[in-house]
Amino acid sequence: MGADLAGRIRYRIFDPTGNITALVEGTVAVDRQPAVAARIMRAHPEVEQVGFVREASGEPEDDGVQACLRMAGGEFCGNATMSAAAWHLLQSEGGPTVEGAEQVVWMRVSGASRPVEVRLARLEPDVFDAAVRMPQALGVDEVELVWGGYSGEVPVVRMEGISHVVIEPSSELFGLLSEQELAGQAVRAWCAELGADGLGLMFWKHGERTDTLTPLVFVPGGDTVFWENSCASGSSAVAMYAAQRCGEAVSLTLAEPGGTLRAESDPECGATWLKGTVRQVGAYEL
Repeated sequence: MGADLAGRIRYRIFDPTGNITALVEGTVAVDRQPAVAARIMRAHPEVEQVGFVREASGEPEDDGVQACLRMAGGEFCGNATMSAAAWHLLQSEGGPTVEGAEQVVWMRVSGASRPVEVRLARLEPDVFDAAVRMPQALGVDEVELVWGGYSGEVPVVRMEGISHVVIEPSSELFGLLSEQELAGQAVRAWCAELGADGLGLMFWKHGERTDTLTPLVFVPGGDTVFWENSCASGSSAVAMYAAQRCGEAVSLTLAEPGGTLRAESDPECGATWLKGTVRQVGAYEL
């Protein structure tokens, strides 16, 4: 299945914790991908992002991976990576058929220089418990940001393929959460200012047991700004920052608009795992 010579686009829609993701099957030229993504998003307004998936080809560049994902904007996305791993198992023979059986899928993903490990356990025929080992941050910087009368020094977690600004209630910038149009302008401007491939604003509020996270993400390659229902890379960035700040492993439960993600980061071993669920919604054609 895929994009055939007649121009038909075949794709599946997944729901990874509310961050609705469409995955186009087959080969679509990179220069066509933003237009194809825009077409799918017009047909399905609930879709927040579009990726392009294929099985590994056996070529040297696919060595050690089972499937490949390129996001329409060329960014890295943890939720789409989990969705693409689920797509691979649903397409492949020999995937786990017993509920709870775990299988590891190695993915090559845009915005990540090394293969990404995803662990999946089937909960229902089209539902998986998922965990992805996130690429480590390239660095965490404290940066002074100003926009629309708001200013503050905040941490910027720089990751492969995307960076995230962590904004807590103690920062004046947290006021942008209630001014969504202004926040959309700010994330575009700050992305250019920081020279990032993509930028998220992670509005992080602490709770006694469960924290809340409200993600705003700008991807220049697709020219999209979304208040996302969940953000895997942003959740991981928050955990990486929290672990660095306290100097020890952290485990965060993050209530996001579309559901709950769990992020665990250990600065000693350099491992960050993002955990959630992935559900296949359906298969479609344009």
